[in-house]
Amino acid sequence: MAFPQPRPQAPQLPQHLLRTIECQQGAVRAVRFNADGNYVLTCGSDKSLKLWSMSRGTLLKTYTGHGYEVLDVDSSYDNSQLCSCSSDKTVILWDVASGQVTRKLRGHAGKVNCVQFNEEATVMLSGSIDGTVRCWDTRSRRYEPIQILDEAQDGISSLKVSEHELLIGSVDGRVRRYDLRMGQLHVDFIGSPITCVCFSRDGQCTLSSSLDSTVRLLDKSSGEMLGEYSGHVNKGYKLDCCLSDKDTHVLSCSEDGHVYFWDLVEGSLTLKLPVGKAVVQSLSFHPTEPRLLTSMEGHVQVWGAEPEDNCTYLQEEK
Repeated sequence: MAFPQPRPQAPQLPQHLLRTIECQQGAVRAVRFNADGNYVLTCGSDKSLKLWSMSRGTLLKTYTGHGYEVLDVDSSYDNSQLCSCSSDKTVILWDVASGQVTRKLRGHAGKVNCVQFNEEATVMLSGSIDGTVRCWDTRSRRYEPIQILDEAQDGISSLKVSEHELLIGSVDGRVRRYDLRMGQLHVDFIGSPITCVCFSRDGQCTLSSSLDSTVRLLDKSSGEMLGEYSGHVNKGYKLDCCLSDKDTHVLSCSEDGHVYFWDLVEGSLTLKLPVGKAVVQSLSFHPTEPRLLTSMEGHVQVWGAEPEDNCTYLQEEK
């Protein structure tokens, strides 16, 4: 006798505020989970980069070395290194444990908006307002990039790396995907300046947000539009978008103080999460759990699917 299969549980959404971290580093320009989701990285307008415990919200280390506000950060797969970029036109490779600058790389002609490691952390990729993406060898002592991608007609706003593929969003309204193994470039024309791009977790789709207050889901291989998500406000700021840990929902920051969650398949608005009264500048979804980070002004919020008993408001000890 066969028993009926249990109904699949509806995906849990991180809608309960677990803690607020007062970062004390000016406006938080970007907030990111590290590779395994146990730590939080915040980029400050006061030139600093900070590492926090996700579970306790306590400050673990501060990294100083940039000459202007820090705009993006990424951690290596083994948590031993960080790479960050700044309005000072530089990219810095950091040693996590010591907090020391391993290498400071110059070459971009304008502020650097985005930075990422490849999977093995052997290469750092940085995208700048100068319209180029530069690839830097993390193990070499040379200070020149190993490759420069300059196909964009305007500034680079966002980039993501996945295995042998590189996804780049530009202010010229195009999403470019480089297949490094095949040596091919695929271009999707969106029309409005791109603020953020990302791959779906299954690697089959690309997500992009743009300044026409729309997030679009495209089939990676054919370029076919699979979904359009709107309702949020994104007209003047570089705001993040992402997919949930199981690819069930599309998320976007908004200039109206909310994070918007849409059902990926149906395209309907599932949740409008109130964060505060200002612009939600940045967000990051946990790699494996229904947890979310958001940043607004000088604060970072940690959200979970279940409320915790000890919901706390944390302030960095002076």
